[in-house]
Amino acid sequence: QVQLVESGGGLVQAGDSLRLSCAASGRTFSTYTMGWFRQAPGKEREFVARINWSGIDTYYADSVKGRFTISRDNAKNTVYLQMNSLKPEDTAVYYCAASTFGVYKYWGQGAQVTVSS
Repeated sequence: QVQLVESGGGLVQAGDSLRLSCAASGRTFSTYTMGWFRQAPGKEREFVARINWSGIDTYYADSVKGRFTISRDNAKNTVYLQMNSLKPEDTAVYYCAASTFGVYKYWGQGAQVTVSS
């Protein structure tokens, strides 16, 4: 069982940066692939980025590639999403999730990110 808690959301202007954190409970955090997803009002939840257990392999959605960076600190049971050059279309609730055997089984409660133009 893993519990995930996001933090770091807020209201920023276009072009600003923001870093989201996702703190995980449990001793097995380092064994999970971790992902970030987002859901904008009236839209389906979409994949943003993922990172493997060691932090070596990362993958991004085309819409955020080159602007967002996912990282993790297994000693702190935390995964991060550094978001630079934010755009109004990045406005959404951001969720972190833990994947086991290819399935995102555990989800956080979400953090609101609002980017004004």
